[in-house]
Amino acid sequence: MFQPLKGIRVIDLSQVLAGPYATYQLALMGAEVIKIEKPGEGDWTRTGGPLPGLVEQRMALGFLGHNAGKRSVTLDLKTPEGLGVALQLMADADVFVENFKPGVAERLGLGFEALRGINPKLVYCSISAFGQDGPFSNRPAYDHVIQGMCGIMLTTGKPGDGPVKVGAPYIDYATGMNAAMAIMAALREVDRIKAAVHVDVAMLDTAMTLMASLMTTHLTTGWKPVQNGNEAWSASPSSGAFETADGILMLAANHDAQFRDMCMAIGREDILQDPRWETVAERHANWKSLRETLEETFLTEPAMHWEDVLAVAAVPAGRIRGLDEMLAEPQIAARGLTREIHVDGHEGTIHIPTMSFKVNGANSTSELMPQQLGADTDAVLRAAGYSQDTLDALRSAKVI
Repeated sequence: MFQPLKGIRVIDLSQVLAGPYATYQLALMGAEVIKIEKPGEGDWTRTGGPLPGLVEQRMALGFLGHNAGKRSVTLDLKTPEGLGVALQLMADADVFVENFKPGVAERLGLGFEALRGINPKLVYCSISAFGQDGPFSNRPAYDHVIQGMCGIMLTTGKPGDGPVKVGAPYIDYATGMNAAMAIMAALREVDRIKAAVHVDVAMLDTAMTLMASLMTTHLTTGWKPVQNGNEAWSASPSSGAFETADGILMLAANHDAQFRDMCMAIGREDILQDPRWETVAERHANWKSLRETLEETFLTEPAMHWEDVLAVAAVPAGRIRGLDEMLAEPQIAARGLTREIHVDGHEGTIHIPTMSFKVNGANSTSELMPQQLGADTDAVLRAAGYSQDTLDALRSAKVI
């Protein structure tokens, strides 16, 4: 298996989505991830959503989706005893991940300066809404709040629709991926400089850099993006959304060779002979008539027909699908993007995501299933040197 992080220990104090998704990526690459949760409660995502049986176990789907490969330890960090246990675990860790609002970790005694004092080779990763500095740094936010602020909602949807949110919490997930990349880079930097590194990952920063070309164009020319529905950013008249006999086809015949291949594939060689559309400049000048002509042809057959025809011609095109349709495609199975797991007390099969890339033809997964709240507390703390009597006393005091 692909385990480049085998031997790396991660202490994870993050909750909900961006932080846990980051540490899930690390776990999939072989890191030992110890997830510290509040006794009796745990990560907020352990409850809520469908399947009441799982919710009652604090093993809700929102939790299962990105917490495999982690060991669960319960610890009350607001007690002196709990803080002491946490600091002992940090001393032997390679990575620490937190997604508190800036300043909270310091107040708990878990700030970067405190931890690098006991572990001078620690990668310390802070994940927050706006980062550790700047005038917005102390504000809380969730994915949809950042979507509203970053500008993406005013580029999504059709003109006149008003702001439209992207349907999935993509900023949370992208922030998690961003954090995982930053942590791996910081591990290499620690090896290089032999000193602790503080990684500061912000949801807003991630959201803005997901629009890198838009930022560059605006800052350079003053151009402002607008809602353009399902049209391609290339603004090519032979790209974007086209109605077919039974749905919408997304097409990307951007450059001249693709345009010519497309016309040949759909049986419209006559378009190539029309003086209105002979050159790229003429196609842009006569955009409306070209679109109407192409759509007349696309309306004669179902979208899947055109997808297949254009695939043979190596012209990028795809029928718009629902999530259910795409997950049923053999391509998803071939790429190994999900795996099946079983949770005690739940009769059905649960599907969770795996690594989003392959290595040497294989996709990485973790053999360790998502754990019940606190399932690994005793084992982890005994390995850290705590006796059973001490653990019993900590449990009686509700520290663990």
